Amino acid sequence: MELDMQVHGSKSERTIFVHFQHDVAMDKVVPFFSVVVTTYNRGPLLGRALKSLQAQTETDWEAVIVDDGSTDDTKEIVQAFLVKDHRFRYFKTPPSGATPAKNKGMALSKGRYITFLDSDDEYRPDHLQRRRRFMEAHPEVLFLHGGITIIGDEYVPDRFDYGKKIHLSECAVGGTFVIAREVFTSLGEFNNIPLGSDADYLDNVLANGFLTAKLDAPTYIYHREHDNSITNNLMRLRRKEHDG
Repeated sequence: MELDMQVHGSKSERTIFVHFQHDVAMDKVVPFFSVVVTTYNRGPLLGRALKSLQAQTETDWEAVIVDDGSTDDTKEIVQAFLVKDHRFRYFKTPPSGATPAKNKGMALSKGRYITFLDSDDEYRPDHLQRRRRFMEAHPEVLFLHGGITIIGDEYVPDRFDYGKKIHLSECAVGGTFVIAREVFTSLGEFNNIPLGSDADYLDNVLANGFLTAKLDAPTYIYHREHDNSITNNLMRLRRKEHDG
């Protein structure tokens, strides 16, 4: 396991104190993890994602599913999970885009730590358990990321130049983020920008002096073989603009 800790400024000392204070006061009815799942017209893929969440060896979680105005059978697929497992919560909103939907899920979450599962991705069974063990062993760490298995295209558009591709190893993959509640309370939402909102959020975390760590255990399964991914759509738009 790789640990890449980064501390910026004296704020880290105050943050660590707040974190311990938060742990002592935390009511046991609050889940350890809030898993925010945003989706739009990905019914069959969403079912696969939610099954991978149910299969977790770590059981102390809630799922906050935000349906960004789907017109397919998403609601029916989610209903099958809702009736059998009280940990799933479902909210349907008017279409607003992936980042606003993610922000909505974070605002609705209750857990000590907020994390994510994209509706076309999966977790390995020990994904949440590994992250919980790490956070409990290192309570001073308030933001965790990293650890992916890539299926499909390993390159994505550079957030500063859509015409250029970079390897995912150079990127912040938002699905792997684990955000302590006090970080979200301090920093608030993701910025709604066309590309790179995850990297932008990580930049903000570092700029504000929160202690972060990066894991290399590849327990988040990142599917990039689907043609309708956001990054694939951006690349098609860029090629269309270039070709005139």
